[in-house]
Order: sequence, then C-alpha cells, then structure tokens
Amino acid sequence: MVREREEEQAWRQERIGELAGEVMKLARDSIVVNMRFLDTALSRLEAEARNGLGGAAADGGKLYYDPAWLLKKYREETGYPVRLYLHVLFHFVFYHSYHYREKEGEPWDLAVDAAVENVILEMALPMGELDSDGEARNKLHYLKEDAGGLTAERIYRYLKNNAMTPEEKERWRRLFCRDAHIYWQEQEKLEITLDQWKKISERIKADIKSFSKDKNSSESLEKNLAEATRDRYDYGELLRRFTVMGEDLQVNDDEFDYIYYTYGLSRYGDMPLIEPLEYKDARKVKEFVIAIDTSASCRGEIVKEFIRKTYSILKGTENFFQKINVHIIQCDSDVRNDTKITCQEDFDRFLKEGKLKGFGSTDFRPVFDYVDKLAGEGEFENLKGLIYFTDGYGVYPVRMPDYDTIFVFLDDNNERPEVPPWAIPVVLNEEEIEGMAAKEQEE
Repeated sequence: MVREREEEQAWRQERIGELAGEVMKLARDSIVVNMRFLDTALSRLEAEARNGLGGAAADGGKLYYDPAWLLKKYREETGYPVRLYLHVLFHFVFYHSYHYREKEGEPWDLAVDAAVENVILEMALPMGELDSDGEARNKLHYLKEDAGGLTAERIYRYLKNNAMTPEEKERWRRLFCRDAHIYWQEQEKLEITLDQWKKISERIKADIKSFSKDKNSSESLEKNLAEATRDRYDYGELLRRFTVMGEDLQVNDDEFDYIYYTYGLSRYGDMPLIEPLEYKDARKVKEFVIAIDTSASCRGEIVKEFIRKTYSILKGTENFFQKINVHIIQCDSDVRNDTKITCQEDFDRFLKEGKLKGFGSTDFRPVFDYVDKLAGEGEFENLKGLIYFTDGYGVYPVRMPDYDTIFVFLDDNNERPEVPPWAIPVVLNEEEIEGMAAKEQEE
C-alpha cells in the first residue's frame, strides 16, 4: 500500500513536470513568434524544472522553475509563464545580474523588477497579460514622473533617495516581482558571462532596427538596451590625456643616490657629497578648459556637481602642478562667461558665488573659437584638453582642434547629432558623477 502510494506520488510529480515543461515551451514559442528579435537571447536561456524551488530563479544560462508552483500560477493566469520568461530574459539582456555587487541589494532588486515590467507592459502583449497590469501601469506612470525615466539605474537612484515603507515594498513586489535573484550574488557561478550577454544585447539592438515596424518593440526597451550597452569609460583615465611633461617642485627620489649621501655624512659630518634634486619630471595637468552648456536642458545643481567632481579628480598632488591655469567657460549660442582658476581658492569662490548664465539655444563652435583666440593671445602654454558638458543638441565645429576634446553627456540619446570622429563622447549618469569624487577619496 505504501509502495503504491509512493509510485502514484512519483507518477503525479512526473506528470506535473511534463505539463509544466509543455507550458514553458508554449510560452517560449509564443515569444519567438511575436518578438523575433529575441530569438537569440531565448536560445541562451533554457527553462529547467527544479522541484521544491517554490518559485523561479535564473543563473544567466537557465531559468529554473518549480513545476507545481508554475502550474498553479498558470491556472490562475494563463499569461503568467510568458510574463515570467520575458521578465527573467530582460534581466540578463539588460545586465541586471552583473551589476548586483555594485549596488545595494534590496533597492537594486526592486528597481530592476520595475524596469523590466515597464518594458513588457509597453509591449502590450495579449498572451502575457496579468490581472494586476492596470494597477502596475498606474504605479509606473507616477514613478516615471518622480524618477524622470524608467531604466533600472534611474529607478535605483530614486529608491535610494526615497525610502519606502514595508507596505509599499510589499505592494511593489506584488506588482513587479516574478523571480528570486538568489544566483546573482555569486557572479563567477553565472552560467553565461557578461561578455556573452553583451553580444546578445548588441544583436537585439541591431535586430530591433531591422524589425522597426514590429509593433511589439517599445521605447522603454530601446532605452534600457541603450543604458545597458553603452560604452563605459574610466573618466579619470580619460582626463590623463590632458597631462603634460614638466618640472614639479618635489624631491626626486628616483635620481637620488643614497650611497654618496650617507658616505658624505659619515666622512665629513654634516656635509653630504650629494643633495637630492628639488624638482622632478612628471606628467601632470597644468592647463585645461571646462565648457558648460548652459542651455535650458543643462540647468541645475548637476552642472556645478560635474565641475566639482571633475576638479576633485584633477586637483590632487598626483595630478596637478603647483601652478595651474583652468578656464571654466559658460556658453549656449555664444560665450557668456569665462572664469579663470589658478588655485583652490579661485575654484571655491566660483562654486560659492558663480552663477550660470545663458540658457538659450546651443552652438558648440563659439567655445572653440574663443579658446583658439585665447591660445593665440598666449593665454595657454600647452593646452592639452577641453571637457564640454552638454546635452549634445548643438552645432559641432567642422575642424579638429589642436587639443583633445571630451564631450560629456548625461543621457545616451540616439536622436542627438552625431559626435565628430575627433571628439571623445562619454555618457555619465548622475550616479556616476556622484561617485567620481568618492572614488578619488578612497584612492
């Protein structure tokens, strides 16, 4: 009797596993048929049953699900398997798991779940609809107004600055959570590497353009892809392009011979045979220009914050010569103000008393013409670089300047004019700007 019961239980479990497998296969096929640009990504994320899991989780190569749990969800809402598959898939397409260690766990978990659900809801897929979609859309509508955008990074910044009550967190999880992120903490064990998912995401970006008429694509999908796949630079490393070789007033230990020094002291008392050099050849920053686009879209404290962080990176003894020549130029369609910085006091005064001027349309050319004019008048000895903080909606110079130029943007946007090949485009979101000085302080 006991054996028959065990056999019946085993048969039931096997049957549940088979049915759940068919449900997940049907969900996958539905996605492939309706969203062809996801076929490559789907081929790398296989669904696999895992009894006793009590839900779903993924490690980048497999989507694990509890068969009994999945069938229960399927009976309640037939669109749940499709929704689950898409939810987990987009986590990896957007690299959410690979940024887990850089973020605070709970805010990042909540942010990435809301981000992928927003993408799916924008697609308006009938086969993936849930009863809670209306409430979720309403929540996301107000979240977008507060966070300024619904990429994972923006939502994460919003959640860090706006603490939620336990009740709010529970509602958030009910509306947006589909899987447990239990495998994200040990990234070295993820089945597919970040580089492999980067290739998949780039393929999706290209396929979306090919299938641009596909009604199931969405603006949020493209924005999240742009955020995930954008090139990330070491801003401090880029600023080292602005260094020049020169003599710095400091003891040169590299060219000092301690043998002759100590021999002289022992032989003649207080008279060493050789003194250390009081200067040292070094590559440091002596001159550079920060240009600020003061058009309407670049207003706010974030502009001064960017200037503050950039200066913070460069002002250390390892990066600056004793005498410096920095120009902070404000410009919209014309040069509005030029503040010369020669010391820390000048810079502090600018941050405290300086006011942003302009707020008209944007034209980059006047700044370059003005800097060339200063160079012609002998204002610079050997200008190595210019940093232009802007939204990117302006007219670029045709001619390549005699110094390196970095254009820094707050957001990645395909609609703005293309950056000239001689310039270095860098996208820094607000969180990265806030972290620049913190990194320098740690070092």
